[in-house]
Amino acid sequence: MKRIQYHQYGGPEVMRLEEFEPAPLSPDEVLVRVRAAAANPMDFGIRGGRMKHVTGRRFPRAMGYDFAGVVEAVGDRVTRLSVGDEVLGGTPIKWAGAFAEVVVAQEKGVVKKPGTLSFEDAAAIPTVGITALQALITKGKLQPGQAVFVHSCLGGVGRSAVQIALAHQATVAGSCRDTAKSEARDLGIDPVVDFGFDPASLTRRFDLVLVAAGTLPVKAARTILKPGGRIISILPTPLNLVRSVLPGRFHAMIARPVTKDLEEVARAAGQGTLRLPIARTVPLSQAIPALTELEQNSTERRGKLIITPG
Repeated sequence: MKRIQYHQYGGPEVMRLEEFEPAPLSPDEVLVRVRAAAANPMDFGIRGGRMKHVTGRRFPRAMGYDFAGVVEAVGDRVTRLSVGDEVLGGTPIKWAGAFAEVVVAQEKGVVKKPGTLSFEDAAAIPTVGITALQALITKGKLQPGQAVFVHSCLGGVGRSAVQIALAHQATVAGSCRDTAKSEARDLGIDPVVDFGFDPASLTRRFDLVLVAAGTLPVKAARTILKPGGRIISILPTPLNLVRSVLPGRFHAMIARPVTKDLEEVARAAGQGTLRLPIARTVPLSQAIPALTELEQNSTERRGKLIITPG
């Protein structure tokens, strides 16, 4: 079998397409024949060593977390999934391995794929969908009729959050590049402001502010928040984690592999209320140049990079 992996932390130049032997299944794991996998910004940061306190120093390490495919084998204690099931899911951060012909994942991080969803569309949603859902619902306690502001509303997590919030009968405002405002309005966002907006123009208008990119100052988020509202950041930097434990309305979060949440994300995608644009699809044999281009020119193309077996 082949997969993209690396033998040291570093830049795009450390990636290699190499043969590997899948690890034997533990009782709660599944082996999935990958039909599509999706790139996320975290792929590059983790490969660069930003999470080495979690991922460790054992090499080679594989790349890729989000995938869709067909179950080929199951562990002895797996009960929800069977051989032949079409599934979507993600691997734990410590493992990775989705940019491959086959991937091993924990059962709790894999759910059945809706029949209405292509493998490519299914692969695009696990990480961004579950992050947005947990930010809004688990951490943010979003209720129908509330007002949400999504900073970086056209990124993967931001776009997912907009669609989830609208499906929960919330109103949604957001920020994006000035040249993309019409696209944001078409998504149902109103008002739409650029990244450099004056927070005083939106003073105390929102029950929930979701910071999906690191360019919104905390002071600005507090300005636009209603009394008693919540600020949720998906950026678990050391400073944000410190802010989270202090008294106040700021909460930083790391998405968790909760099966019921992934099932809800999959159901929304199957019903058409959660969809992410796909910018490009490439075979595994051409994935390293495509990943390198995405990493170096991420602002030039909006949408997911999808990797297929070939």
